[in-house]
Amino acid sequence: MHIDYPFHPDNRGRTAQTTDDEHIRDLIEQVLFTAPGERVNRPDFGSGLMQLVFGPNSDELATATQFMVQGSLQQWLADLIQVEAVQVESEDATLTVTVQYVVRRNQQRRVTEFTRGV
Repeated sequence: MHIDYPFHPDNRGRTAQTTDDEHIRDLIEQVLFTAPGERVNRPDFGSGLMQLVFGPNSDELATATQFMVQGSLQQWLADLIQVEAVQVESEDATLTVTVQYVVRRNQQRRVTEFTRGV
């Protein structure tokens, strides 16, 4: 078992825990939505995804964002997952990221969607 993200107590008042699969999902979310420089002891951790949302919408920006996110996931989580595809969509004030990956431990394919308001 792993500590759940974001940190919170469970219904017994203890630190909430999560399964291996949910822990991997939590790690992906942390890489996606952490800005480089945000973590003191790991200044290069994160993807910078949220900064690119404010750029002008174009096919080039969308492609660059997808490659950047995929590269960040591979850099930080390559020992846990194999990233197959990343799709980033920005509509109004909402950012949606869909990640298709294979969990290396059991070779299960997963597709997970993350949404954030900007």
